Amino acid sequence: MMRSVVVPCFNEARRFDAAAFVALNAELTVLVVDDGSTDDTAAIAEAAGLRVLRLPYNVGKGEAVRRGLVHALDDGADVVGYLDADLSTPIAEFRRLIANLDPGVDVVLGSRIAHLGAQIERHPLRHYLGRMFATTASLALGIAVYDTQCGAKVFRATSSLLTAVQAPFASRWAFDVELLARLLDAGVRADAFREIPLQHWRDVDGSHLSLGGMATAARDVLKIAIRKKR
Repeated sequence: MMRSVVVPCFNEARRFDAAAFVALNAELTVLVVDDGSTDDTAAIAEAAGLRVLRLPYNVGKGEAVRRGLVHALDDGADVVGYLDADLSTPIAEFRRLIANLDPGVDVVLGSRIAHLGAQIERHPLRHYLGRMFATTASLALGIAVYDTQCGAKVFRATSSLLTAVQAPFASRWAFDVELLARLLDAGVRADAFREIPLQHWRDVDGSHLSLGGMATAARDVLKIAIRKKR
């Protein structure tokens, strides 16, 4: 089975853990998508022996992820996923997501649920804004999903996934919700989704998502809900 993980990067040179991704690359194909970085992100990844898809200019995380998924699927990957470059979701947790892609499961989502025994380190403001956003996203999708925005997801390579990633996303920040909506529209049943509470996750300084970006994402989710109703 060929497995591939897309790692979208924009100016990540200072915090890109090349050694960690090289270790992961021994198990599956790591595809670094350099989203028009102006620093040495791509050079660092290439020097480490990782595959790099260089985009000529910054297109945003959602489009970088989409192009990476299309590239991996075109290369024949049976399982694809994406993981944030800052490793806010540790690699060990990403392995757990892959391990939960059981028969009958097409989509596995990492979920940042604070519970006993877990270490979920999230800034309080981001947590509460995220909960409001997640509730809105769940209502828009029509499925009970706790966390659409965690940057770690795994997918089985199906015809529905191929359909879902063919066209650019309309939303720059709410692309996760849009992708899940497209999968549902393409025929993936709600019971083919699995949400896995993470044991470890932490906010990493340097996130590119601002409060303004979160507000834009919320507006985009409302647009997604309107489209689904139509």
